[in-house]
Amino acid sequence: MFGILDLSLWQYVVAALVMTHITIAGVTLYLHRCQAHRGIELHPIVSHFFRFWLWLSTGMVTKEWVAIHRKHHAKCETEEDPHSPMTRGIKKVFWEGAELYRAEAKVSETMKDYGHNTPDDWLERNVYSKHSKYGIVLMFLIDLLMFGLPGITIWAVQMIWIPLFAAGIINGIGHYWGYRNFEVADASTNIIPLGILIGGEEMHNNHHAFGSSSKFSVKWWEFDIGWMYIQIMRFLGLAKVKKVAPKPMLDNSKGSIDTDAVMAIITNRLQIMSTYAKNVMVKVYKDEVRDSSTSNPGLIKGAKRLLIRDEFLMDEKQKHSLKEILDNNTTLQTVYAYRQRLQEIWQKTTASQEQLVHALQEWCHQAETSGIKYLQDFAQSLKGYTLQTA
Repeated sequence: MFGILDLSLWQYVVAALVMTHITIAGVTLYLHRCQAHRGIELHPIVSHFFRFWLWLSTGMVTKEWVAIHRKHHAKCETEEDPHSPMTRGIKKVFWEGAELYRAEAKVSETMKDYGHNTPDDWLERNVYSKHSKYGIVLMFLIDLLMFGLPGITIWAVQMIWIPLFAAGIINGIGHYWGYRNFEVADASTNIIPLGILIGGEEMHNNHHAFGSSSKFSVKWWEFDIGWMYIQIMRFLGLAKVKKVAPKPMLDNSKGSIDTDAVMAIITNRLQIMSTYAKNVMVKVYKDEVRDSSTSNPGLIKGAKRLLIRDEFLMDEKQKHSLKEILDNNTTLQTVYAYRQRLQEIWQKTTASQEQLVHALQEWCHQAETSGIKYLQDFAQSLKGYTLQTA
């Protein structure tokens, strides 16, 4: 009745949690960070273990998962996004995420356009892809043999784990609710700063900001257990880190915008815009709310989110509210305009380095003469960015 392992109730719970966590590790380390984004390179033994385990515990095919995820990044929050709650609704993505995945897996164009450079060996062609459902049947038999009748419950938990946490929570909640470190042009959010239960995938906004980074935590108070596993495997020679998010470097001795500063600013533009939002937009906003002489203070109160939000993510009502706020407050209008102009500089993909240097020099000069202290301080700080080790 209780199988080869005669465990207590709590031991069965622990066994289920350990096995589902291995599955989560396989998804985040192998499918996501290694295969989809090439942020890490795993030792063949580790890669094949995860391939085998995911075949047992989910029946997912590497090429299908990778292709669907890459398309999600390429078409994020559009009608072509396979699982955006912005276009399909949060209820649809949360409760029917697995169905959306299976439907997209049948689209041959998605597999062709986004499924390149995934495993294509004999085992993949003749076992994992060809007989994807056999794995979960085998896992059922293993659970039954090892745990007896409680193994049926453990198997059921394993089968629901990825559809609930990956398809539902990450793809659904991770684009609907949470906090944002970076105002990227999609609705991605960090659900919580402790990335343990879903292997670090909780920090989804960080991932969308730096898609190829193998480390999902960015702030000092965020914890990515997947990155911890990578560090352990790297120490053991089982993993190689290929890409991580850039870290801004400052050289306080620099006093002007040069080519090095321009390249550093472009490389670190998301962190810089986050700093601008925190040190300029939010501080000016708070001052204006407190200022009794501000015209119509009730209008701007509670509008902080609109001031730092990407317009791509606003509906018409929010855009109208933002326009009304800016039209009624010259200071907010000024710092908002400077923010837009700064973004436009690094969007000039055809501009030469000399043109970019001149554009940033002019931006800083005008900001320093704006009379707004927060803006002046920020413009001064831009000059210290560098790609060289200070």
